[in-house]
Amino acid sequence: MTIRKVQIDDLEELQKLFVDTITTICKADYDEKQIEAWTSGVNNKQRWQNILTNQLVMVSQKDGKITGFCTLNCNHIDLFYVHKDHQREGIAKKLYAEIVKVAEQQGQTELTSDVSKTARPFFEKVGFVVMVEQKVMIGDIELTNFKMTKKIA
Repeated sequence: MTIRKVQIDDLEELQKLFVDTITTICKADYDEKQIEAWTSGVNNKQRWQNILTNQLVMVSQKDGKITGFCTLNCNHIDLFYVHKDHQREGIAKKLYAEIVKVAEQQGQTELTSDVSKTARPFFEKVGFVVMVEQKVMIGDIELTNFKMTKKIA
């Protein structure tokens, strides 16, 4: 497995991974309507373009396929997904280590993230703490996530 910076032509594969992971892995924590609302974000072309151009995006790759990705916007981890077929292979841990290294190089002293119910155990395992439970509205659908933070450096 290799970790590298994103390339513009990765976009379609990242979007597919985003949808496939949410619809498969998160269904234990969110209902069908919540998952549908959450994955609808894949259609926001401007947001995805902004992510690729304005955030640090690190990608894990194995055998020519993207197995995960993580984005950093200043000190905020925005998106963090591991391919549905590559869970529990240490990919999240390696992506996270790379993001922390970059954040420390940038002089960041803390990381924040808005974390799903599904991702919360991973974030807690690497030292994040819940600051507040949040209710997020996507259209008329409510999703629960958690504002989490961790001191670094």
